[in-house]
Amino acid sequence: MKVIISAAGTGGHINPGIAIANKIKEKEPKSEILFIGTNRGLENDLVPRAGYELKIIEAFGLKKEFSIQNLKHIYQTISSRKDVEKIFDEFNPDIVLGTGGYICGPVFSVAIKRKIPTVFHESNAYPGRAVKMYSKKVNKILVGFEETKSKLEGCKSVILTGTPTKIKKINISAQRKKEILEQIGIKNQLPIVLVFGGSQGAQKINDAVTELIKLKKNEKYQIIWATGTKQYDIVKENLEKNGISINGLKNVKIMPYIYNMEELMNIADLFVCRSGAMTITEISIVGKPSIFVPLPSISANRQEDNALVLKKIGAAKIILNDAVNGENLSIEINDIIENESELKEMGNLANTIAPSNVEEKIYNELVELLK
Repeated sequence: MKVIISAAGTGGHINPGIAIANKIKEKEPKSEILFIGTNRGLENDLVPRAGYELKIIEAFGLKKEFSIQNLKHIYQTISSRKDVEKIFDEFNPDIVLGTGGYICGPVFSVAIKRKIPTVFHESNAYPGRAVKMYSKKVNKILVGFEETKSKLEGCKSVILTGTPTKIKKINISAQRKKEILEQIGIKNQLPIVLVFGGSQGAQKINDAVTELIKLKKNEKYQIIWATGTKQYDIVKENLEKNGISINGLKNVKIMPYIYNMEELMNIADLFVCRSGAMTITEISIVGKPSIFVPLPSISANRQEDNALVLKKIGAAKIILNDAVNGENLSIEINDIIENESELKEMGNLANTIAPSNVEEKIYNELVELLK
């Protein structure tokens, strides 16, 4: 199988593509896989690190406002089709898979024109622009959430597979949990709230948690908080302005980045985080309750749609980005943490939408299309 995977921008687009590539290689070691991306996104780090070749084209996301820069980007994106044509001529793919990002526009335009089998994987509850644009022209659309199907009516084939993720549900012994918490520097007696906003951090979440700590609202629970590498010093400075040392906090451990996320997600009692598609999937897998602060978007509230998937079944609560502060975040955390039965029930409900055998399902769909 010769596969081109179109993925660019964020880890939420690229990591599913890599996971699918790994499954193809596992099943068919002699298969050839080529990624197409831009020179600006995380694909430049993640794809070569995973051992795959990456071809670069000049493509940009289209913005609604009029500007000379936007016109230039439109021209460059349209012109990039020539580069895509050349890549296709050299590689001669059997199938083209897109896992997200504006890069999919020129790639799928060429693939459809050449009548090469095409598949989208859409991880968000609300389909992206490229998926909607080509939804009735591609052979299959694989989706991460059941809710996405209703937004893709009239398409040839929309199939629920779930979204590939590195996080798995694992049983961690009491002794191992104690060791993990000791290494972090917090105790094992109180419930654990895990706060994160992605590798870059989430300023509104960080501001709200900073305020919560200043107000000393976390007496009944402990916080493990990843600020994001670029915001760690900002958080540290904000606390120090109020005479609070970042290393001397009660019931709080602050770090720039979490490297053992799988372990911490499995031992935490509650999450406070953004609601990217990958995060929603990971939370459902480990089966834990959440408070989401969705990242707002001008074009479409994709993260809010993602968060609603868990809120509708009673597994999560939502505080909008513009509304979140230390006071209302504290109220929501305490409401969940203080009610042990609700905490458990919300986690069980989250687990009801957890996907299984995702990579296997996606691989089987690709094979079926090629028969």
